[in-house]
Amino acid sequence: MPSAYISHADCARHEMGADHPECPNRLCAINDRLVATGLLDYMHSYEAALATTEQLCRAHSNGYVQAILDASPSGGYVRVDPDTQMNPFTVQAALRAAGAVVQATDLVMQHTVNTAFCSVRPPGHHAERSAAMGFCFFNNVAVGIHHALAQHGLERVALIDFDVHHGNGSEDIFQNDPRVLMCSIFETGLYPFCGDDSTAANMVNVGLPARSGGAAFREAVLGRWLPALDAFRPQLIYISAGFDAHREDDMGNLGLVDADYAWVTQRIMEVARQYCQGRVISCLEGGYALNALGRSAGAHIKALIGAD
Repeated sequence: MPSAYISHADCARHEMGADHPECPNRLCAINDRLVATGLLDYMHSYEAALATTEQLCRAHSNGYVQAILDASPSGGYVRVDPDTQMNPFTVQAALRAAGAVVQATDLVMQHTVNTAFCSVRPPGHHAERSAAMGFCFFNNVAVGIHHALAQHGLERVALIDFDVHHGNGSEDIFQNDPRVLMCSIFETGLYPFCGDDSTAANMVNVGLPARSGGAAFREAVLGRWLPALDAFRPQLIYISAGFDAHREDDMGNLGLVDADYAWVTQRIMEVARQYCQGRVISCLEGGYALNALGRSAGAHIKALIGAD
């Protein structure tokens, strides 16, 4: 069964000023790599839909959603935290980013595709139920997961997050929700400076010290993630796919390489084939060294779609 590649030109119109690392060229780096390697030939391309207010409000408070929509500037920038600001196109891009994961969920659950990669921005995993932060406005994956639970009747959904920064927003939204198992590996002592102290039963958070490298990362996946996923038996898997743990990316210092992203995706796909008919939805989070981002995303997507 084919895979979906979901993106939209609106996602490149959001920007947060010159030299900001979360820049429109991130999407170009991924798309260029997929074209150069021929991976797009294995995928059906879709333009991302717009998330509705109803869909957003399953993951976020009504007041927060309205505040973000109302804050959109007519020109210039509006700052929402020290690292995150809106331009006149941010809201439209954020609605496309969240809408892409909803759309991917429908495509997978309707058996149109088995897997999907949402090449969208702004990212989402730092967006809490009622707070924007860390380059994020709406929690794209959380919006998609809540859509799967509400509209498709799923009872067990797994969220895998291998961004170098812990997905505090996703944890805020899903902690103690028995329908969602969140597995996260991140660098300790790094923004947003949390995750290690989680006590929620549905959170499998593994903080690794700087310079741990691929061997420690793989050991954590095998020893912590996979047993929890086997016990949970997910009906659908979502991935918060951040590539900033790469050794060429100065946003973190874990020291992963392209092959580590291919390897972890292969392990996730093995779980998906065993428990959820191979259904996996991946959404871009971090990754700011453009060359490494393109290569790592390409390795991830190749494993996601099972291309030779």
